[in-house]
Amino acid sequence: MGKVAFLLSGQGAQKPGMGVGLLDIPEAREVFDAAADVFGFDVADACLNATPERLNDTAIAQPAMCTCSVASAAALRAAGVEPQFVAGFSLGQIGALAVSGMVGVEDAFRIAAFRAAVMAKAAAERDGAMCALMGGEPAEVEEVCETCAEGDVLVPANYNSPGQIVVSGDRAAVARAQEAWVARPKHRAAMLATSGAFHSPLMQSAADELAEFLAGIEFREASVPLVCNVDARPLAAADAAHHLVAQVVSPVRFEQSVLWLAEQGVDTFVECGFGGVLVGLVRRTDKSAARFKAESAEDIAAVKEHLSA
Repeated sequence: MGKVAFLLSGQGAQKPGMGVGLLDIPEAREVFDAAADVFGFDVADACLNATPERLNDTAIAQPAMCTCSVASAAALRAAGVEPQFVAGFSLGQIGALAVSGMVGVEDAFRIAAFRAAVMAKAAAERDGAMCALMGGEPAEVEEVCETCAEGDVLVPANYNSPGQIVVSGDRAAVARAQEAWVARPKHRAAMLATSGAFHSPLMQSAADELAEFLAGIEFREASVPLVCNVDARPLAAADAAHHLVAQVVSPVRFEQSVLWLAEQGVDTFVECGFGGVLVGLVRRTDKSAARFKAESAEDIAAVKEHLSA
């Protein structure tokens, strides 16, 4: 029998109506109620009824996506589906702290709220952007970053899957990278709808503030191994604060995380959250793996049926 990994969604896939399939599941509803207490607004209402513009605001988007992800994992567990590993994409790693047992749900939400606030502040301080470069190799992306920076910040930010890497940095440099990339045969690029240059040195002020905040959080050893974005390896309690700070300014190594999980025997990946972006990246990274979303009771039933077959 293979192993199961829960993958917690990152920011970017949110849209009105997210989470509606979970709210009738008591264990998931409890997570939404806890989130409202920590974040200071009705997260369930925001997920269901906020305008797209409001839901794209980092201060709303990150709490909403984090809540949906933790609620989805709680619903899966209530149905008897337990992971052998957990991982998250960027913001998803914060929810993964709770799913792994490294912190309680309330502390995970406190971290998410503070992280969202300081990242939004850092984004407002300098005009940054992110762009997905598709159709090339990592060495090509690194070359483009080097040649197009021209004194600005421009770095690889997300190693999503084979042939898809996101770059991040000053808006003008990102625009130069996009132009240079699409000039190459069979190369495509797409600007991301983000409010800043996440996972780049432009987030250093956010990282510094997060480090101070995390000094007040007690991390436990994970009861379910949490594969970290920074190095694609399980996170130890002693390293948690340092790695969470580094993650703000370092690349998300999602492709490497999926490959490492596959090496450990994971053959079923379940995305907890919304949008299905991560299972799409898994499909391009490990085509043999089974992939599921867990956005509703019907989705969870499909996961259970697969695992019992």
